[in-house]
Amino acid sequence: MTALEFNYQLTNLSSNLERFALSLTSNMEDAKDLLQETFVKAISYRDKFADNTNLKAWTFTIMKNTFINNYRRNQKVNTTFDHTDDLYFLNLKNEANTDIPDSQYSVKEIQKSIDELSDEFRIPFMMHTEGYKYKEIADELDLKIGTVKSRIFFTRKKLMEKLHGYGAN
Repeated sequence: MTALEFNYQLTNLSSNLERFALSLTSNMEDAKDLLQETFVKAISYRDKFADNTNLKAWTFTIMKNTFINNYRRNQKVNTTFDHTDDLYFLNLKNEANTDIPDSQYSVKEIQKSIDELSDEFRIPFMMHTEGYKYKEIADELDLKIGTVKSRIFFTRKKLMEKLHGYGAN
């Protein structure tokens, strides 16, 4: 495949890649940055692309890996040592206004929402928030690890939906 054909096919994937980037980042500006970075990498590594293979899958993989690498890099940047004897890692928040009372959910309101969940969702979620690993929860509740992960995921989703409008004026 010539460079011109490659570039043409790559630009035809632009709208698909942009939607995928937006689904990863949930922010249009970050999605555009990710899209641009994906294009740069795809063009830079064009010689690594094997002819007669799936260009779409190849570029989506580049985008996904770029997003993951950027995410990990940002997490490392936001992690610091507290320099005590135990050398705990502390994650710093990017947002400056996280301690404004108007922007915080009441602990009672959150706990009330958790308590309203059925046991099948509440118990694995509470164990996870208390620090249990997925495997430990699965063993304790005699469930498959995938079931535990999905219940915790759906519990988070339910709580986010339920608490979405809370405190909005």
